[in-house]
Amino acid sequence: MLTPEDIVTNANPVEKSLPTGMVTSGNMTAVVDAEKPHDTDMIRPRVILICHADDLLNREGLARWLASFGDLAGIVEIREHKQRKWKRIRRELRRVGPLRFLDVLAFRLYARLYQSARDAQWEADQLNQLRTAYPVDLAAVPTLITDSPNSQNVRAFLTQQQPTLVIARCKTLLAERIFTIPAQGTVVMHPGICPQYRNAHGCFWAMAEDDMSHVGLTVLKIDRGIDTGPIYGYFRYNFDPLQESHHVIQHRTVFENLRDLQRLLCEMAAGTAQPLTVTDTESREWGQPWLTKFLRYRRREQQRRMMPRTNLTGEPVRL
Repeated sequence: MLTPEDIVTNANPVEKSLPTGMVTSGNMTAVVDAEKPHDTDMIRPRVILICHADDLLNREGLARWLASFGDLAGIVEIREHKQRKWKRIRRELRRVGPLRFLDVLAFRLYARLYQSARDAQWEADQLNQLRTAYPVDLAAVPTLITDSPNSQNVRAFLTQQQPTLVIARCKTLLAERIFTIPAQGTVVMHPGICPQYRNAHGCFWAMAEDDMSHVGLTVLKIDRGIDTGPIYGYFRYNFDPLQESHHVIQHRTVFENLRDLQRLLCEMAAGTAQPLTVTDTESREWGQPWLTKFLRYRRREQQRRMMPRTNLTGEPVRL
């Protein structure tokens, strides 16, 4: 039974430092654009956000954006136990084997040494832009703190708040008893183009496979599978695979497209959005990034940029 003590209405984000056919919108900087859509025919969707407590870009930044155009009926804030993290580690170890898992660990070490500081600065700057663009008071938003989004408390919270949509920005697969509660379903903003790049880190794997046209975001509704639900939109931006980490790229596929995402979510909440017809039958689940794949695609991109450019006659162009 969910009691009032389980819900906090003055829950600030966790006080800690930040961790060290296709729909496109170009390279739009939506979060710093003061002109926001005010379509009178769009309903204000009643939404609940599920996210991790230490992911401030979602816990605060995305929440501010959602509250700017919708009725943010609640936030489910996940604070995982170490056991759940170890469970994910053991699952990846079984999936790729011991030797390849060392490749996974090597990438984690590389990212911590060479990418984490720049990524953390980008996140801090982005969060400040979102605070400026969406000066929304989140203090009164009902917030449920949980160690699992599939708990009975979460189920009771969602049933009580009666959302039109749930936005799931979490690493845990949601149980059917959870994702079927909202009237218009549970929405995932998946970092990767589905069905080709399902599961984790789709943007990384598209770059690793030299499949740059499939670096982007997929908006879909959750079903019983892993990123296999009906697809409602694809979103991209002009990314730089050398200057931006895949971590930043997958965040920017969301935050560079907020205006179009708002329109789509309002249509989904109203029940007027239609799923796309996806004819590509290729589908694959991916996992954690490998250092060997990362170094290979970086070397490939560096070599491409060193190649001389030519004009229409084939003559080299001086830069």
